[in-house]
Amino acid sequence: MSLPEPSADAHAASRALERLIREAIRENNDWIPFSRYMELALYAKDLGYYAGGSAKLGKDGDFTTAPEITPLFGGTLALFAAEVFAAQPLRLLEFGAGTGKLAGDLLQALVLRGVTVASYQIVELSAELRARQQLALAHYPQVEWLDAPPVAFGGLVIANEVLDAMPVPLLARHAGRWLERGVTVDDERLAFADRECSQALAAQIPEAEQLPDGYVTEVHIQQAGFMRMLADMLRAGGSGMAVLIDYGFPAHEYYLPQRAQGTLMCHYRHHAHGDPLYLPGLQDITAHVDFTEMARAGLGAGLELAAYLSQAGFLLSAGLPGLLQAESPENPKRWLPIANAVQKLTSPAEMGELFKVLLLSHQVDLPKRFRLQDRSHRL
Repeated sequence: MSLPEPSADAHAASRALERLIREAIRENNDWIPFSRYMELALYAKDLGYYAGGSAKLGKDGDFTTAPEITPLFGGTLALFAAEVFAAQPLRLLEFGAGTGKLAGDLLQALVLRGVTVASYQIVELSAELRARQQLALAHYPQVEWLDAPPVAFGGLVIANEVLDAMPVPLLARHAGRWLERGVTVDDERLAFADRECSQALAAQIPEAEQLPDGYVTEVHIQQAGFMRMLADMLRAGGSGMAVLIDYGFPAHEYYLPQRAQGTLMCHYRHHAHGDPLYLPGLQDITAHVDFTEMARAGLGAGLELAAYLSQAGFLLSAGLPGLLQAESPENPKRWLPIANAVQKLTSPAEMGELFKVLLLSHQVDLPKRFRLQDRSHRL
């Protein structure tokens, strides 16, 4: 792979994490599931990708998210929140707030519209990202950081690119049966190795027995558990809605025979590649989301499926065109970057179609116009 070389300090941190991973492998009969490897690579204390001190987002990081592209993303979510919860004090809860850019844009947009925010809670696992958020949001006294999700919450829950960063088991099909792919040490190097797996893992894959030998894919056990937690939290809170924004597919598109190597992807210095064993701790590791399974988990735990849309469909329905119209095209230096950012968020060739929005609710109604873009029938 032709990837940028890390600094000496970054190399040293990666080697330290690899030693930790090797120790975990040794203690578990020389093999750990890929989900455990991914957990250590992303979240190991002080060494994992999200626990270390390097920049993650933006031009100096490894990838860019929608809030980093334009404040209109947060502004559109602010319109949505103010409309859906117009009849009650506005409470927001964000999981994985990144640099704090989305929270800041959303809060600023609400303040400019005269909307009072009763509380804005953030659940952030990364101490390094939490510190950045606290600095960026210092002038918003209603922001509070939580170490764990609340037992009960009523209001709007936001999870932007959260599900894709949760560890996933990898399954591989050999000789007509499913094996779990894990990580071992072979010839002094980290390497993949497959072992027998619980058939409960393969049960998530639709028509699993029809897929060909050599097929490799992910299943979403932790993500489904997160959805059940969200449901319990919103039901205990009385009323609320969850907005989950991520890249992914419904199950019948996710587990296509043609998608024979799954969706696992790594991001390092704005380069995308497929080797999760490369420089552990220095690169992001993600998997696309099975939105059918996410909807099923939420519905099974008592939530209602309000809508399933493309990101473009959601943003256009929530009011993005009005925000763009308020910007004057008479100043090209200001207008063109804004227009280009909106195009990136909404174009089918960019983020508009790849990213989806799943809306799950408990005793909260969604404005009827969202039905025009609803794709729930495709789940």
